[in-house]
Amino acid sequence: MSFINKLVNSRWFSPLALLAAWEAGSRLGLIPERTLAAPSAVAGTLFGMLVSGELPSNLAVSFGRVLTGLAIGVTFGVVFALIAGLSRKGEAAVDPLMQIKRTIPTLALTPLFIVWFGIGETPKIALIAFASMFPVYLNLYSGIRGVDLRLLEGARSFGLSRAEQVWHVILPGALPSLLVGLRYSLSIAILVLVVAEQINASAGLGYLINNARDFMRTDVIVVCLIVYAVLGLAADWLVRTIENRALVWRPSLVKA
Repeated sequence: MSFINKLVNSRWFSPLALLAAWEAGSRLGLIPERTLAAPSAVAGTLFGMLVSGELPSNLAVSFGRVLTGLAIGVTFGVVFALIAGLSRKGEAAVDPLMQIKRTIPTLALTPLFIVWFGIGETPKIALIAFASMFPVYLNLYSGIRGVDLRLLEGARSFGLSRAEQVWHVILPGALPSLLVGLRYSLSIAILVLVVAEQINASAGLGYLINNARDFMRTDVIVVCLIVYAVLGLAADWLVRTIENRALVWRPSLVKA
């Protein structure tokens, strides 16, 4: 009874209960296979796709796309945030453009990117880069402007140059905000990847989903959705790990 009570009160109870209800509904015929495959069928398909190498090879393609797009977007976001955050003239030049970019839905640019870049890899990467740029920019810009002025005054009193103030005071002070922006960018990059891979993909998770849709393979679709979710969780875990190591000096991260 104690084990049952612990299970009911744990965070795993509701997901496990949902899986059990899903499996029971599939076995009883309440959920047709064409509508949604049973968890056991999904698990079997996942194992088969792993053994055959189909899932790892397509996952590598998707991972390459999101990594390339994210690297471009984060780089531009950091550069623009530094320009706008460290200079009033830079803010006047960059921030209005970034605010305009913020109001444009990324996915609405898909047809335009196809016209500009064709239907190859470029529009997929461009969409991810465009979407992941603003969270990094906004959070880093806010972090730079939020650095305590007393720290800068102290740095000046020790004779630090402007470049030294930026490197030793402003950037370390803005690092927590940058990592928050990076977490948002990673999540958005995964979400945009789902849509970007619908653009005439010949490999990747989106390619598997399109083929599965044509053949009514809901088990393959669910497998790919699970992989997308795992990618998002792994990305968040990675940033949290970096945060715990890079911001060990913060009192909130010091373990008792």
